Amino acid sequence: MSEGAAVKEITADMIKELRARTGVGMGKCKEALVKAEGDLEKAIDVLRKAGMASAAKKEGRETKEGLILCSEDKTHMVIAEANAETDFVVQNERFKGFLEDCVAQALVSKPKSLAEFNQEPYSKDKSITVDQYRNLVIQALGENIQLRRLEIVEKHPNSSYGIYSHMGGKLVVVVEIDGSTDEEAAAKDIAMHIAAESPEYLSVDQVPQEAIAREEEIARSQVEGKPANIVDKIVAGKIKAYTDQVCLLGQKYVKDTSMTVAQYLESCAKKAGKTLSVKNFWRWKVGQ
Repeated sequence: MSEGAAVKEITADMIKELRARTGVGMGKCKEALVKAEGDLEKAIDVLRKAGMASAAKKEGRETKEGLILCSEDKTHMVIAEANAETDFVVQNERFKGFLEDCVAQALVSKPKSLAEFNQEPYSKDKSITVDQYRNLVIQALGENIQLRRLEIVEKHPNSSYGIYSHMGGKLVVVVEIDGSTDEEAAAKDIAMHIAAESPEYLSVDQVPQEAIAREEEIARSQVEGKPANIVDKIVAGKIKAYTDQVCLLGQKYVKDTSMTVAQYLESCAKKAGKTLSVKNFWRWKVGQ
C-alpha cells in the first residue's frame, strides 16, 4: 500500500462484529482488521490462517477434560464427546457451543464415521469444514480441542429410549427398551442404574468364554481340598456371582435392591401388559 493511500478506519463496531463472528479476542480482532485494511471478510481469513497455525502448535497437547452430549429426533440419536486440556475451557460457552453445533449437524447429516464428519462443510458456515471450525475454536480458547468420538444411533420403531446425563455431562448413559414406545421413564431409571453400577455386559450370553473360564479357574483354586461333591456347586455359585456383578440384568437394581434389573423390567412389563427387554445400552464416560 502506498503512503498516500487512504486507510479505512477500524471502528469498535467492526471489532465487535468480527469477535461475534469468530469468537476471537478483541485485540486479535483489531490486529486482523488492520492487516486486512478494514475488510471484514479478509480479516476473517487472516484469523482462520492464524487459527490453523495456532491449532498446529496446540494439536499435540493432552486433552484430559471434556463433555459428552446426546441429542435425538424421531428417528435417530447422536452421542458425541469433545475434549480440552482444562475443565476451565470445558465449562466455557464457546466450547459447549462447539459440541452442541457438532451434535446438531451430525443429527442431520448422519455421517458414517468421525473422519467423514470432520470433513463435512460446517452447517453455519459452508466455506469451512467442521475440522476447520474446530481450529477456530482452538484459536479462540487457546487450548487443544478434540472431537474424540461420535456415534449415530438409529432408533427402532417399537423401542423406548432413556437418556441420563451425570456430573454435568462427564458421564452419559443411553438405554433402549424394546417392546414399547411408552417406557421412556423405565429406560431412564435403568440408565441411572448403569451410571452408578457400570455393568460391562447386558446379559450372561455376552460375557466372553475366556472370562468365564478365568473365573472358574480362580474359583476352583479357592476350593481345593473341599469334598468333590460340593466343589462344582461352589464353583457354579462363584461364577454366577461374577456374572451377576458384570451383567446389567443380573445386578441388584439400585433404586430397589430387593430385585434385580431383570426383575424390575419384568414389573414394568406386567404393568404395561407388554413384553419388554433391554435391547442395548451405551455408557460413555469422558476419557474412557
